[in-house]
Amino acid sequence: MNKTILVVEDEQSIATLLKYNLEQSGYSVITANDGEEGMNMAVEQLPDLMILDLMLPKMDGIEVCKELRQKKMNIPILMLTAKDDEFDKVLGLELGADDYMTKPFSPREVVARVKAILRRSQAIKGAVEPEEPADYKEVGELKVYPEQYEAYFQGQLLELTPKEFELLLHLANNKGRVLTRDHLLSAVWNYDFAGDTRIVDVHISHLREKIEPDTKKPVYIKTIRGLGYKMEEPRNQ
Repeated sequence: MNKTILVVEDEQSIATLLKYNLEQSGYSVITANDGEEGMNMAVEQLPDLMILDLMLPKMDGIEVCKELRQKKMNIPILMLTAKDDEFDKVLGLELGADDYMTKPFSPREVVARVKAILRRSQAIKGAVEPEEPADYKEVGELKVYPEQYEAYFQGQLLELTPKEFELLLHLANNKGRVLTRDHLLSAVWNYDFAGDTRIVDVHISHLREKIEPDTKKPVYIKTIRGLGYKMEEPRNQ
């Protein structure tokens, strides 16, 4: 079954270009011309991925992204903007976008980003922890399943964006090791945001909200002052 991509873009020429190239790559594409329409289509049709322009009529991309995440909808989001603005970039990712591209862009690169995001993500299904596969990581009451792209804490399925999952898995794979912010940028975001360590801090904060009993006194993801972060077994378990 073809993956469905929702393109929310008010510039018709760009929407047409994206639709054509995505369909040529085997995806089903639906489009919306403004943020309000895009929001409604996302809720009603549950696409596999959303390409979301930042500057939209009626409801901008930031508000769409924010409202979707507040509704606990983990549709992967690739955000587009005409502005090369670091604040917009960080804000978009802070609110739950999975990747970010600045116009102008090549259609080939958009398709490559879409494929990469879809490879990293899958719909969260079911509420029962899977039978133990051979390949999983366990830290305290946290279990991370790389092949299923799922993580459980205290037996409950965590609602994670693709980037949150990748960061959590990388931390678990390197349990006990101090990882610098630059290392995490390279390992998890590999081609973007060079030097912008705020992206790491934002995602660490999101993970702590989901697995730490007390975010002010983390026991799983420790801050190593002046260096970075370390995941470790909680001592009070």
